[in-house]
Amino acid sequence: MNQNRTSIKMGKIISIANQKGGVGKTTTATNLSASLAVLEYKVLLIDADPQANATSGLGVNPETVEQSAYECFLGQAAAKDCIVETETPNLYLLPTRIDLVGAEIDLVNEKQREFYISKALAPIRDEYDFIIIDCSPSLGLITINALTASDSVIIPIQSEYFALEGLGKLLNTVRIVQTRLNPKLSIEGLLITMYDSRLRLARQVVEDVRGHFKQMVFDTLIYRNTKLAEAPSYGRSIIMHDATCSGAINYLNLANEILRRNGMDKAKKSK
Repeated sequence: MNQNRTSIKMGKIISIANQKGGVGKTTTATNLSASLAVLEYKVLLIDADPQANATSGLGVNPETVEQSAYECFLGQAAAKDCIVETETPNLYLLPTRIDLVGAEIDLVNEKQREFYISKALAPIRDEYDFIIIDCSPSLGLITINALTASDSVIIPIQSEYFALEGLGKLLNTVRIVQTRLNPKLSIEGLLITMYDSRLRLARQVVEDVRGHFKQMVFDTLIYRNTKLAEAPSYGRSIIMHDATCSGAINYLNLANEILRRNGMDKAKKSK
């Protein structure tokens, strides 16, 4: 499984994926995007989950969205016409609605059906430093599309007993995408979420994951944090909700770690 450690061009596309629900996937997509944005990188967050939690979590009502990821992915609207601004400077959102759930049915008999998101993003990808895709908790066709369009994938793993449950299936899916659809896809990193250092089990999970996956695991840990949990109910990222809390600091640390891994922190400083 290859892992990117070299400098990259602008317009990097990163999927946040795990078919296991409740692991902090949308929390990571939303707050990593906001953290990169406050570090002065231009970021587009794409909500590719029909639950639309990333959309509502950034203060956009899915029911009022006129053109969404559904129209964009199916080629019925240009991506630039679906993107909206957020309250965070440098952070833009391609929102979704519940009808995205029907996109897989619409695409199932189409030729090149795995490349629809790639085609949709091609005209705009170089307008952003990062494009983050929040995938649904499944390994369906939309998630495969997202992985096919991406340069890398971040896999959130909750620090609990069943942390690695299903991870093998996801990694196998990544290998299949690499082999058949997108050879440039890499593992950006495995991210430990909902960590509680007081729990022996949580510490053991981190030790086991790092022991097995080595440098594939991010140094940054995302700790359990009340502010992280409540921020989406206000329609705000943790950066805008409470930039001083541990959750905000964790995601800023993650953003900086990703920049270092890709050699982009130096690139930004040299501008």
